[in-house]
Amino acid sequence: GYSMWLTLLCCHVLLDSESELSSLEQQEGGSTDTLANGCRADCDAAKRLAKRLFYLEGFKRCDVARHLGKNNDFSQLVASEYLSYFDFSGLSLDKALRNFLKAFPLMGETQERERILVHFSKRFYGAHTLTCALMLLNTDLHGHNIGKKMSCQQFITNLDGLNDGKDFPKDLLKVLYNSIKNEKLEWAIEEEEFRKSLSELVEEQCEGGGKRGVARVTDGNNPFIAIPLLLNAVTYKHGVLTRKSHADMDGKRTPRGRRGWKKFYAVLKGMILYLQKDEYKPDADLSEVDLKNAVRIHHALATRATEYSKRPNVLKLKTSDWRVFLLQAASEEEMMSWIFRINLVAALFSAPAFPAAIGSMKKFCRPLLPSSSTRLSQEEQLQSHEGKLKQMSVEVEEHRKNPPSPSPKSREWEEYRIKEHYLIYEKGRYETYINLLQAKMRAETDDLEKIEASIMSGIGESRGGREGYLRKTKSSPSISQHGLNGKASGHTTPGHPS
Repeated sequence: GYSMWLTLLCCHVLLDSESELSSLEQQEGGSTDTLANGCRADCDAAKRLAKRLFYLEGFKRCDVARHLGKNNDFSQLVASEYLSYFDFSGLSLDKALRNFLKAFPLMGETQERERILVHFSKRFYGAHTLTCALMLLNTDLHGHNIGKKMSCQQFITNLDGLNDGKDFPKDLLKVLYNSIKNEKLEWAIEEEEFRKSLSELVEEQCEGGGKRGVARVTDGNNPFIAIPLLLNAVTYKHGVLTRKSHADMDGKRTPRGRRGWKKFYAVLKGMILYLQKDEYKPDADLSEVDLKNAVRIHHALATRATEYSKRPNVLKLKTSDWRVFLLQAASEEEMMSWIFRINLVAALFSAPAFPAAIGSMKKFCRPLLPSSSTRLSQEEQLQSHEGKLKQMSVEVEEHRKNPPSPSPKSREWEEYRIKEHYLIYEKGRYETYINLLQAKMRAETDDLEKIEASIMSGIGESRGGREGYLRKTKSSPSISQHGLNGKASGHTTPGHPS
């Protein structure tokens, strides 16, 4: 089941969002007299819009989220007014949450969906922590790629001390647990409306006549487990890969029955590695199965699988949530190319990590790693990685100076080892990112094959030289800080590398 750190992290993000919504505390009573500047006109407009959104007068359900989740005063007014139309009196939290989630599809950027849930939590007696816990419990009990399910006792234990320093009533938590276990949370989604909303999003992002934009699709269970789907995202590589699932979320070993090797046609597009059953077709729509097999590579690290010797040319891909996949390529050259391109895309586009959640010091918590694309320039991204590397190096030193009590089998020692493993891994990940960004900047080009050739030639020379390491192609994708959105300089078509 989900470990406590996930619950803490989700609530941490929501509580961070709460600071953006402080004005809502004044609005909850329904009075408009205490609003900033007494802006009656904005309030009246917000009320009108909220009413039209609730009764779908001139709007579709998929339009609602975009008006509630923006980070501006008017959107916050609209959201507060919209929530006032729900009658949660006499309802338990799980039933109120079910009613709310069925009202409209939670679409948009992760932060927008988070803000909407904050509005719900404030409307329902400020139940941030429990709302978060139910969302995560639902994913744990009913989601994909999960090993052992969370028990009721684990759910209760995970929430110890999170009710303003006190425990939640156990009877309440048991009722909530059983409610989610017996009936999963359902999300409002209408395919036709989703596609129309998607096209409108594209038009809003339109630049220079080209349709480009960002949408998000979910795995059908929880909008927070979102795959960022980039329309017209650059394809950085495609080819055959054979996949073996080695570890599930949090590094838990994949059950034996799901560890078999499966062959896919892999497409690295934007920050997603799509694993498709059919051969790559640039204009083909992704199937539901393709989306379920997709792997997000934000904050991921690809390395040669040196500890695996049963097959040749195998790379290890470790994701941000510490799932581990073994991927076999057709040749060593292909394996090295996949490693390089996955890591460079992750280095260039992964948004800076959130600060670690403040939780119990007894249990180590990994920080939340956002799936959104960075807004930093290439130079700023490099500086961010260098800062994280410095931080990790200092933390490793500090960590080793303060070992726990002598007993090597104690829980403290286990937590100590877990944290040390994390710090060393993160140190290596940021070192890889920094080396790749520095190599890209030295190459003074956004042409991916030229960057790869320059790096691989160095590797080849160190191994005794290998001419013709990369097969030449008619076109090569560009990779730049804008390339993820299909706006790369140089080659603007995806191309067909390798």
